[in-house]
Amino acid sequence: MTQGPLTTEAGAPVADNQNSETAGVGGPVLVQDQFLLEKLAHFNRERIPERVVHARGAGAYGTFKVTADVTKYTRAKFLSEVGKETEVFLRFSTVAGNLGAADAVRDPRGFAVKFYTEEGNYDLVGNNTPVFFIRDAIKFPDFIHTQKRDPYTGSQEADNVFDFWGLSPESTHQVTWLFGDRGIPASYRHMDGFGSHTYQWNNEAGEVFWVKYHFKTDQGIKNLTAEEAEVLAGKDPDSHQRDLREAIERGEYPSWTVYVQIMPAAEAATYRFNPFDLTKVWPHADYPLIEFGKLELNRNPENIFAEVEQSIFSPAHFVPGIGPSPDKMLQGRLFAYGDAHRYRVGINADHLPVNRPHATEARTHSRDGYLYDGRHKGAKNYEPNSFGGPFQTDRPLWQGVPVTGVTGESVTPVHAEDNDFVQAGNLYRLMSEDEKERLVKNLANAISGVTRDDIAERAINNFRQADEDFGKRLEAAVQALRG
Repeated sequence: MTQGPLTTEAGAPVADNQNSETAGVGGPVLVQDQFLLEKLAHFNRERIPERVVHARGAGAYGTFKVTADVTKYTRAKFLSEVGKETEVFLRFSTVAGNLGAADAVRDPRGFAVKFYTEEGNYDLVGNNTPVFFIRDAIKFPDFIHTQKRDPYTGSQEADNVFDFWGLSPESTHQVTWLFGDRGIPASYRHMDGFGSHTYQWNNEAGEVFWVKYHFKTDQGIKNLTAEEAEVLAGKDPDSHQRDLREAIERGEYPSWTVYVQIMPAAEAATYRFNPFDLTKVWPHADYPLIEFGKLELNRNPENIFAEVEQSIFSPAHFVPGIGPSPDKMLQGRLFAYGDAHRYRVGINADHLPVNRPHATEARTHSRDGYLYDGRHKGAKNYEPNSFGGPFQTDRPLWQGVPVTGVTGESVTPVHAEDNDFVQAGNLYRLMSEDEKERLVKNLANAISGVTRDDIAERAINNFRQADEDFGKRLEAAVQALRG
């Protein structure tokens, strides 16, 4: 901001910012003091609706650099050559907490990356976990309602949380992850990120590949115990945001090595797990990690509200060479994220500096609405036109996939080794004895807050089906706490 006199929003100089205008000394305030009314009215409107999920967040700018040739898999230009760099903005967040919640809590972390590419912005909206609690977006509102405040008590209730999880056995894998050692990252810098969903890559020849993204922290994994997190959340609710900002200020730029798992499209139908089920991972033995990039954060936002709170991400923001998959959770998010931002920030949210393309220009026929800035001037707002307006390319961003069958509400297809418990059991058996003990303790402490025995038993039974030892130890621990 330039130096000079304080002004009104319209630019007129302000004579007195210390005293409001009154009818004589000590008299009532006059309605003609429009600067006073302008300040109060603006102050009343400083907050926009917070995100229903991922409300609590922090962000930073940086760069993504290609480190390996992947052009035989995708025609995306920002991935077209080794050494190519693209500006990015990354927003971290917790999921269930509101805008004023603490950072150091047991909760998944959002890991949303906006790539400002020359073909438009590409948003990769993921988490710090490779899986999720549910596989169909139609259950997402129900799931989040269990994580938020109960409509009667006004508090998060263990009964609601474990009632839903117990009745939704597909959540067992993610719950095992969440209550394990990685459930409370020590900072945003010391955790991995995942695209989580399966996405499509397609190359110049039109060949299709299904892919999963992995961001491995170069700072090393660091986590908090439940006891450490309880202390930190009380002492410094802003711990993760502060850590990220101060690290960048010190020049200790956090970075992640970026990998991809690649599955030829023809292998999807017969793969042992449903490759589009968000509650499942692709074992690395089947599809190994392939390094292809490095992501570094090196610049803090100058204004948190403008650049973090008003930043928008949508998994529907694709670029040529990248597209969606039949993942039913992803399909729902293609609509839900954009719709949330149209409600929360406004129909012209994509025009804000943090959201608009940085390496190209958005050329659309959309006009008007709240905060429209008139950027199109007098240009025609329809297509086709003969006035030199933007035109279609006739080349889709991604390749179509074959579909068959009858329309209707359908269950996610089950593959040869699919069930709701196998990967949760595999995860448990990979843990050391100490890790298992902490997992059981964390879960038992949470389940012990359930008031109904049937809800507690149903929740425990899901873990018993994942691994008999897991369920047996958890049942004993819960019984000890519940007396």
